[in-house]
Amino acid sequence: MAADAPHPAFEGYATEAVPQAAVGSPGKDGVLELTFERTADGTTLVHDYATVPFHISGTLGYDPLPEADTVFIQSPTGGVAQGDRHDVSITVGDEAIAHVSTQSSTKVQTMTCNYAAADTTLSVGAGGHLDYVPEPTILHADSRYLQELSVDLAPGATAVVSDVVVPGRLARGERFEFERYLSRVRATRPDGHLFEDATHLTPGDEDPTAPGVLGEFTVYGTTFVLAPDHDEAELSDALHAVVTDGDARAGATALPNGAGVAVRALGDRAETVQATLHAAWDLARTELRDAPAPSGRKY
Repeated sequence: MAADAPHPAFEGYATEAVPQAAVGSPGKDGVLELTFERTADGTTLVHDYATVPFHISGTLGYDPLPEADTVFIQSPTGGVAQGDRHDVSITVGDEAIAHVSTQSSTKVQTMTCNYAAADTTLSVGAGGHLDYVPEPTILHADSRYLQELSVDLAPGATAVVSDVVVPGRLARGERFEFERYLSRVRATRPDGHLFEDATHLTPGDEDPTAPGVLGEFTVYGTTFVLAPDHDEAELSDALHAVVTDGDARAGATALPNGAGVAVRALGDRAETVQATLHAAWDLARTELRDAPAPSGRKY
């Protein structure tokens, strides 16, 4: 888990004792495991295990692809608190198709000590596909959040992985008041490393609104379309054409080692960025699975 080996930027925080429930105690050390397999009836969730703050209420017949299965991750808590360590593992078997999201935004609460971390591992079997598209992460004032995500793709596997970051409770004028945010994404195949991408924001040390960082924009989002067995140049051009028509400032670029395409979007509101990234997801789903992306509506 991320708690066992914090990034060097978070090592100082890790030594700070948490005054309420300690790191690793029940409710702080959340675990979620999901395993999807292909069966005669399509894709089936064959294993699930969740501890607080995660909760699963079964699967939904939500996807335009009848052979796909959908899970929305729920939380009975008010958000992510200092000292929380979350470990998420999602496995999609050969030829299975799964869509995993969250029921609502992840709220990273204000912190006075330590930090919060989430370690997510995604594994997709041969010919399988995973859409991992959670709702936005909202960074409250003084929060410290470390997010690590790794994707392992078997031959013929594809995945769409998305992340949207909102730097505060924008409706109340809270912008870039968090202390530190670090998100790292890695992807591998059996024959080796595909790519690694990192976003590291420290508003107290460096102005996120400076040119070359976020500039005039507030909300930042990325969608990785991982398709190593497809023509990444053609896919990149198609995705770029779609996202540049939206209200967000966005673009697409091919990832190294033929891994696929990265789509990045900037905007003033989460909804604007989400709409642009959903358009990219929709096109990618159509290209990779000959079916549109599920609707973003969850109520």
